Parts: sequence; C-alpha cells; structure tokens
Amino acid sequence: MLRRSLLAVSVSLAATLPAFAADTIKVGVLHSLSGTMAISETVLKDTVLMAIDDINAKGGVMGKKLEAVVVDPASNWPLFAEKAKQLITQDKVAVVFGCWTSVSRKSVLPVFEQNNALLFYPVQYEGEELSKNVFYTGAAPNQQAIPAVEYLMSKDGGSAKRWVLLGTDYVYPRTTNKILRAFLKSKGVAEADIMEDYTPFGHSDYQSIIAKIKKFASEGKKTAVVSTINGDSNVPFYKELGNQGLKATDVPVVAFSVGEEELRGVDTKPLVGHLAAWNYFMSIKAPANDAFKKQWAAYAKTKGVAGHKDKPLTNDPMEATIIGIHMWKQAVEKAKSTDVDKVRAAMVGQTFVAPSGITSTMDASHHLRKSVFIGEVKADGQFNVVWKTPGPVAADPWSDYIPENKGKANVPAK
Repeated sequence: MLRRSLLAVSVSLAATLPAFAADTIKVGVLHSLSGTMAISETVLKDTVLMAIDDINAKGGVMGKKLEAVVVDPASNWPLFAEKAKQLITQDKVAVVFGCWTSVSRKSVLPVFEQNNALLFYPVQYEGEELSKNVFYTGAAPNQQAIPAVEYLMSKDGGSAKRWVLLGTDYVYPRTTNKILRAFLKSKGVAEADIMEDYTPFGHSDYQSIIAKIKKFASEGKKTAVVSTINGDSNVPFYKELGNQGLKATDVPVVAFSVGEEELRGVDTKPLVGHLAAWNYFMSIKAPANDAFKKQWAAYAKTKGVAGHKDKPLTNDPMEATIIGIHMWKQAVEKAKSTDVDKVRAAMVGQTFVAPSGITSTMDASHHLRKSVFIGEVKADGQFNVVWKTPGPVAADPWSDYIPENKGKANVPAK
C-alpha cells in the first residue's frame, strides 16, 4: 500500500513539474560577452533573446517555447570550440546562433560538422568556405567588399587610384585583402599603389600607422583606405584619424566591420564623410525598419540592455541575426521537425522581409541574397546612404578573383 501511495505521489509530482525537455526547444547563443570582441558581439546575444521572446509571445515554434542557452566564449578562439561542443552535446540545443570573427567560426566549424549541428553566422566574411552545417546570413565579399572598392574607384566615390588595405591580423582581413588585391590588379592598379598593414586584436596605438597612411597618400594620387579592423581597436583607430585631421575629403576610409554600435564611443564629428559598406543601416527608411527599431528600443528599455536602454542602436549583424532566427523558425515549421537534415533542406528558398525593407532569400549556397548599401558617417554617428544596389545580390562565396577558385561550386556538399 505504501509503495502504491509513493508511486501515486511521484506520478502526481511529475505531472506538476515543467517538462522542459518535452515542452521547449533549446537554442544556443555563442557570442563573446567579454574580451576584445564584446563591443560588437554582446548586442547580438540580446538580439537573439529579443527574437526568442517575440517568437514565444506569438506561440513559439510548433507549439513549443524556445529556451535560450547562453554561453560566453570570451573572445577566446579555442574556447569557442569548447563552448560549441557543450551546447551541442551537453545542452542538446537544436541550433546555434553565434560567432563574429572568422577565426571563431573556423574554430567551431569542425565541431558542427562532426556532430551534424547547425550554426547561423550573422557577420560579413571573406568567403572561401561552404559548409552544409552553416548558414551564412552576413555578406560574402561580392556583397560588401568588392562593391565598396568599385564605388571608391568611381567618380562619385572620388576616383581613388592608391589603396591602403588595413586590418586586424587574422583570417578575415587577410583573405578579404587577398581578394581585393587581385581585384585591384585586374583593374590595372600597380603593386606600388597598394599598401597593406595589419595590427593585432586589441591594438590601441594607431599614431604611427595613420602617419604612414598620410605619407603614402601624399605621393600624388587620390588614396582610399579599406579597413577590416575588428573589435574595440576601432575606437582608437577612429580617434587617431580625428587627432591627425585625416578627413574623408582627403583620404576616405571605408570600413566593413564598423557600424552604429562601434561608433558609439567615438566623437564622430571629425569623421563625417568616412564610409561603411553594409547590407543594412539604422537610418534606412522602410516600414520594416521602423518596426524593428521600435521593437529593439522597447526591449532594450524593458530589459535594461547596457548602453541601449537610453540610446538604442541597431546595426547590420543584428539584422542578419533577426533574419536567421526567423528563417530557421519557418524551416522548422515547414519540416515539422527540428531534425538537422530536415531543417537544412527546408531552409533553402526561405524568404523574410528584412528590416532593410528588402526581401531576403536563402539560396542553395546557404547564403542570403542581400542588397548592398554604402553609407557616409554623419556627425551624430548615424550613416547617410550614398549608394546602393538596384536590388538583392546573390552571394559568390568562392571569389572569381582568386585563380584557384575557378570551377568551384557555390553550393555546399550534401
């Protein structure tokens, strides 16, 4: 009798306890919340959490609530792999949204491929990679870097003839600059008219480098700087530009990893007219963007998001994050399953009206079709769009400007 009573009690308790495994779908969030990349990545963690709250408020996914599992790989590239493995094998997440730098993505890639898990990567990158386990929601080089350089070469962009390729010393800047160097040479730019320089992560003294750029630019030809500096080094770089009076009218700088968030701590008045190339700017006028900015401002205030509760800013990787999580939701519902193979198949062809107002489409290459925008820095730290593509551009991950890419298929192996 006692055994029967205990059994009844245990069954009763089980019925009243939340059955997380059955009633929720776990979602991994893999972004640096500390270290040199926290300046860029922390807000993406909050963007995922906002999207999860929104999806849950509207009924979840297949009737189940999403449950975020947040980890901090702390701008430590080997730790990214450890945390990715933890999310996949211990926490049993259905999908992971994360990484910023290409070195972090390269670190986790074997983990996702060995465990057949899905990563949504929301930042522009150098291409030269295709994985069936990654959906790349940021730009490939032909959706950012190449159009930016073409613009600077044009009359409207100042007809630049000499080029400074300046970046942080890791795979994304070096590979992007390899592509850009080949592109520039295809346009007749001489080796002597290309200067290339790199600084380590966390670098803070740009005095001598800016002086070197000024000297290079003083040798008679219109000069432009292409910056692939990443993380918190952007703050001292832009401060030094202002200190040395390097104005956009003299030597324009176009950045690929600087948006509204990175300019938050910088006096942008001396930087007016310098450029950034992205697939989204906060200043874009579109009903979808108005709704996105309003949603983010309300969320940041309610949750007390550091830096954003009083001055909410949105940027390109936030948009790419939003697109990714909503497309994943749509794919799960189409597949009627969180099974990786089924979701992967259902992702191709998914569409979503992005905050930029453009309908993004996921191609079989696991890349989005994206419009390209070039914006000038304004005194308030926002960007004025000065050029854009007529419509969405399909990604070309294996750049045609690198000879060894000839014949490579722009579709990941099955």
